[in-house]
Amino acid sequence: MTQPNYKTEKRKANVGEHILITDVNVMETRYENGAVLRVGSLRGDDAVHDDIGRIIYHEEYEVIIGEHPPIPNLDEMDYDELIALVEDTMKALRTRSYKLGYDQGRFDAEIEAAHGTHEKSDQQKRDEIIEKAKEDVETLKMRNRLSKAFNIEISVNAENRSVEVTAKVPNSRKAFYGIAKCAPVDCFNAHIGKAIALRRALGLEVPAEYLYTPQPTEVRVGDFVRGRQANGVEFYEETIKNIKDGAYYYDDGFDFISNAELVIIDDSRAGEDE
Repeated sequence: MTQPNYKTEKRKANVGEHILITDVNVMETRYENGAVLRVGSLRGDDAVHDDIGRIIYHEEYEVIIGEHPPIPNLDEMDYDELIALVEDTMKALRTRSYKLGYDQGRFDAEIEAAHGTHEKSDQQKRDEIIEKAKEDVETLKMRNRLSKAFNIEISVNAENRSVEVTAKVPNSRKAFYGIAKCAPVDCFNAHIGKAIALRRALGLEVPAEYLYTPQPTEVRVGDFVRGRQANGVEFYEETIKNIKDGAYYYDDGFDFISNAELVIIDDSRAGEDE
């Protein structure tokens, strides 16, 4: 049977409290480290008596103030127990994510009240949302590694402008899926897509800012863009390799002036933070 983990405090115990032996006296043989005893009476300033009158010195114990639930052995759990554990884990994650979001919102409001606000550009807002999405994905993946709730697979399809996430229950055929598909008129970003699809697969709320991210306004190296040929009819799609002196350079060395009408169709910048 799995033993519980105790929450303890290092202080003098009071009558009726339970104590955990953590540093048993080398001469003591009546109990050992890990033993849980109940305080029956106090013995001056140096020790207490347990229920059966044994002397336990203050340096030998810590006072128990609660318990951590035991860590389950997933290999020993049957299918129904695993499913129940997964559902409880998802509920706890949702509750925690709501609280963290509330705390962050309150913190942001306090900062704005103290220092004032300034209007950010759409590009600045998008940059911040992308960074938040990257951190969000890494945090959710880390929590999953700790809980061992799922085997997570993330698939990015830049051509179809979509991201798919599969969260499989270990040792089971059960799996949960999440899909993020970019609208034709929007700029695709794989990092935002990963955050949306992963949250959907895990049953978590998707922040509205992920769904309504401002479109990019600044062409940068690594962006996949659509432009118009000089004849004004034909279009081309290229990845920006370099920007210099107002000219945008592609794989084939083609460049054009800064006032060319470019549309950024993918600012994931493949290979960045992958």
